[in-house]
Amino acid sequence: MKKLESTWYNMALVLTLIAVVSGGALGYVNELTKGPIEQIKAQQLADGIKKVLNAQELNVEEPQTTEDGTVLYQTDKGTAIKASDPNAFGGTLTVLVGFDTKGIIQGYQVLETSETPGLGAKADSWFQTGGKGCIVGANPAERNLTVKKDGGEVDAITASTITSRAFLRCVNKAYAALSGKYTDADSGATKQNEKQ
Repeated sequence: MKKLESTWYNMALVLTLIAVVSGGALGYVNELTKGPIEQIKAQQLADGIKKVLNAQELNVEEPQTTEDGTVLYQTDKGTAIKASDPNAFGGTLTVLVGFDTKGIIQGYQVLETSETPGLGAKADSWFQTGGKGCIVGANPAERNLTVKKDGGEVDAITASTITSRAFLRCVNKAYAALSGKYTDADSGATKQNEKQ
């Protein structure tokens, strides 16, 4: 086999060929894994809905999505709501919050986070029952679910105030979707939705 001459043309040709083959292989692997990844995410969401509503079995209605991307999952045991905040310390934070029929928080689960391990990543347990910033059992209509540093009632995660604020904005956003009102994510104040 004759060795290719080392010219710019030959190098560009070889690199282009390598890029095309690599891109094709990546695309093929992506298509192979897309279905299983979606199935895993769907199962995690279904398990999360059961967890945040403290139920073993649920009848979940067709999800409803609000204009801001918040998703409501109505069930026979209450409502699970998926809300996101793009301004967490590490990027977007997505939380699934479960409310009973009276608007009381039954539980929550952090679905997506890029927070610092050991600090902001503590959001998955800090606000749970027994945690220092427990919100489970609270009704956002009756409590100011913002961090104490901002005049609220909730203890922020130590050294992670930005994450705590983002988490509580998600919770307030979820409650706003539940109640059909808009909650100002910064102040926690509630006002009627302009469209009503």
